[in-house]
Amino acid sequence: MKPLLKIGVLFCLFIALAGITGYITLRLIIRSEDVVVVPDLVGKDVVYALELLTDLGLNTKVRGYEYRADIPKNHVAGQEPGPGAEVKKDRDIRIIVSKGPETVIVPNVVGVGVREANIVMEDNGLIKGVVSKTYSKGAVRGEVISQVPAPGEVVKRGDAIDLLIGLGRRPVRFKMPYLDGLAPEDAILILERSQLNLGRIRYVQRDDMPKDVVVEQDPRSGFPVVSGRLVNLTVNRKEKVLLRDKGLYLFRHHVSYGFLKKHIRLRINAFGMLYDLYEVFGNPGEEIWMLLPKHRETTFFLYEDGELTLSHSFATEAKLPSFPEVEMGDLW
Repeated sequence: MKPLLKIGVLFCLFIALAGITGYITLRLIIRSEDVVVVPDLVGKDVVYALELLTDLGLNTKVRGYEYRADIPKNHVAGQEPGPGAEVKKDRDIRIIVSKGPETVIVPNVVGVGVREANIVMEDNGLIKGVVSKTYSKGAVRGEVISQVPAPGEVVKRGDAIDLLIGLGRRPVRFKMPYLDGLAPEDAILILERSQLNLGRIRYVQRDDMPKDVVVEQDPRSGFPVVSGRLVNLTVNRKEKVLLRDKGLYLFRHHVSYGFLKKHIRLRINAFGMLYDLYEVFGNPGEEIWMLLPKHRETTFFLYEDGELTLSHSFATEAKLPSFPEVEMGDLW
């Protein structure tokens, strides 16, 4: 009886041991399939680290950024868990991304426009400092003439770069010519020859003064002005303006009435080139005068608040159209 009992006990122990062994083996197999070893990511490119973790079934989370002189920019500077750790798939691996060294070499922005200079400085972790402007004979308007610190110097990220911007050639200064008593077209010609720009023309009716001549000007004659200055004229007007033929066309636009200013733009297509000749915000009811070249290859377009109001080509040799809000002058 006792031998049989021993055999039964031994058989039960064998069955139990086999079950435990099978369970442990199965758990190890399952565990080996769900667990991966975290690789060493420090010093690796961020894109490479992302692809490597994705292939291992792990997620990448950026915990932060820090300056590191020993690790290039956009490379992994730290990780958690560390390399060699065993984690389950779909686990988050947190990394710290290097921003590179805290110092940077100052880029050269001399000779480029202000906008491009700002982009270059921003890409290098620098900011715009004091901006000064000056006239320079050889400098292009709007380009950087000089910078401080100079190109090649080593500075900290976030430091400011002072810029000196060119205003182009210094404008010529002279006395404002005398325009009172001249016909509008003659006054406009003098302005063009003097490198002055026509501003606005205001009309008045004065019986005690000659008709169709300039009676006021701003700036006044003798006043110091520079080339490119806008000059406003006041003309004593009569019903019809008689003009002489000089190969030019006097364009006159009457701004439509309303409560707000109108955006007036005059575009001209001459000899295959299209450009804006005049652009201004005109007061309601104001009249604008402009000299246009009368040539067969010239076409002009008038826009008011973005809408095309008038277009004309001199190649048609036809009488210019008349619109309620547009009044055209006679041919010179």
